[in-house]
Amino acid sequence: MNKDSSVFVAGERGLAGSAVRRALAARGVNNIISAPRASLDLRDAGAVETFFAKERPDYVFMAAAKVGGIVANDTYPADFIRDNLLIQTNVIDAAYRHGAKKFCFLGSSCIYPRLAPQPLTESSLLTGPLEPTNQWYAVAKIAGIKMCQAYGLQYGFNAISVMPTNLYGPGDNFDLQTSHVLPALLRKFHTAKEAGDAEVTVWGSGTPRREFLYVDDLADALCFLMERYESSEIINVGWGEDVTIAELATLIGDIVGFRGKIVYDRSKPDGTPRKLLDVAKCTALGWRARTKLADGIAATYAWYLTRNESQAL
Repeated sequence: MNKDSSVFVAGERGLAGSAVRRALAARGVNNIISAPRASLDLRDAGAVETFFAKERPDYVFMAAAKVGGIVANDTYPADFIRDNLLIQTNVIDAAYRHGAKKFCFLGSSCIYPRLAPQPLTESSLLTGPLEPTNQWYAVAKIAGIKMCQAYGLQYGFNAISVMPTNLYGPGDNFDLQTSHVLPALLRKFHTAKEAGDAEVTVWGSGTPRREFLYVDDLADALCFLMERYESSEIINVGWGEDVTIAELATLIGDIVGFRGKIVYDRSKPDGTPRKLLDVAKCTALGWRARTKLADGIAATYAWYLTRNESQAL
C-alpha cells in the first residue's frame, strides 16, 4: 500500500474497522473508500456488486461481521451463521472480480477446536470439535478462510486470513446482551460503582483463561501483514499471554474503582476452558503487540466514560 492506494475497510465503524482506519491514516493512506452499514448492506449481493463495480478498491480489509459474546451466539445461532456467510461471500467474490490487489480476511480464534492443545497453533484448524456456544460463528469464519484459499488456488486471488485473539478497545460494544466478556465486565463494574452496589456477579466459575489484544495493536498488525505477508495459510495475531476471567474481573474492578465483592455464578456457561494463541509465526515476521492489558483497559474505560458523557448532553 502507498498513499495513493484506494482502500476499502468493510465494517469501518465497528471495533476492528475503525481501528484499521486510524492505522491507515497514521501511515498516510488517505484514499479510504467509505461505505458505512447505513449506506451499504453487505448481506445484499446486488448492492455489494454495484459498490465494487463503481469503486474498485486496490486493497480490502474484511473487518465486517456479526459478532457477539456467549449470550448472543447462543440466542441467535441462525443469524450468526447466515449473516456472516452472506457478508463474507459477497465481499470476497466482488473484491476478486473487480480487481482488488490484495484482500485481508479477519477471522477469529474461535475457529480452533474447543480442546485443541494450548497455545493454539495455526495447524490446529479442523482437528477437532468446536466450542458449542459459538460454533455457528466459527463455522462461518472457517468457510471464509477456505473461500479465500479456494479463490487463491483457482483464480490466483491474493488473499490473507488473520486470526486475532479476543479484542477490546475504544469503539467496543458494551451491551450486556450482545457484548464480549471484557466490555461487559467493564460496564458491570462501572454501573455497580455508580450505584454503590456491594457486589458484582460474573458469569461462570472465573477459571477459564483468555487472551486479550488491544484493537489498535490488531490494526497495526493487519496493516503490517497486508504489506509483508503473502501466504494463503492463516496467521495468528495476539498478545501471547492469557489471564483467568477472575484475574480479569479483579483488574477491571481496580481500574474502575469498584470496592465491593465479586461473585461467580457457576450456573452460567464458561465456554472454552482456555484460548491462547501461538503467535510465533507473526513474531518471526517482526511484529509484536505493544499495549499491556492494564493500559488498554484504562484507555477503553476512559473512552467509555467520554462516550457516556457525550450521550448524556
